[in-house]
Amino acid sequence: MRIRIPYVATLCLFLGFSVNGWSQCSICTKTAQQLGEGPASGMNGGIIYLAFVPLLIIGIIAYKWYRNQKA
Repeated sequence: MRIRIPYVATLCLFLGFSVNGWSQCSICTKTAQQLGEGPASGMNGGIIYLAFVPLLIIGIIAYKWYRNQKA
């Protein structure tokens, strides 16, 4: 199990820093197209940041639950 932890951590880091995907709803996409390329990229980064924080919290809770259940 200890061998898997670095692999999972590395995978999470790669997924967390790959912000090439567009994670916008249709309304946000239309707004970003009107703003231009620079602000649209910043808006996309903000959306990804706001989505990452709750997932990080859920991951921490799940890890603590798993560790307590294992003991």
